[in-house]
Amino acid sequence: MPENPAPDDELLSRGRAIQAQLWPQTATGPTGQVPAARLAPDFYRYVAASAFGMLWDRPGLELRDRSLVTVAQLAALGRTDELRAHLRGAVNLGISEEELVEVLMQTAVYAGVPAANEALKVAADVFGVE
Repeated sequence: MPENPAPDDELLSRGRAIQAQLWPQTATGPTGQVPAARLAPDFYRYVAASAFGMLWDRPGLELRDRSLVTVAQLAALGRTDELRAHLRGAVNLGISEEELVEVLMQTAVYAGVPAANEALKVAADVFGVE
């Protein structure tokens, strides 16, 4: 690796460090094990560099706050696969299940009851509630 990495390499490194805080197994496990990542590795490098290295690493919000905002947005949009991953990431950051449930309940006011209901179903699955 060069002594002064290119900005893209720097963003990628910062992004991967944030992803490792959300999902520690990404830092210690084999990379690229998700079939989509093997299919399009450049896309996943792009996400790590842009979403996580550029935006999640900005100083304006704490990582915890960015996680809560992301959970709310994914719930509102009905993106359940991403929501599942970000709920796990939020827990890895130390955000409690109770706080996450509150965020998902508030989603009903601004995004609708169906969105909140679906998000709470995903959360119950992630948290092992039967």
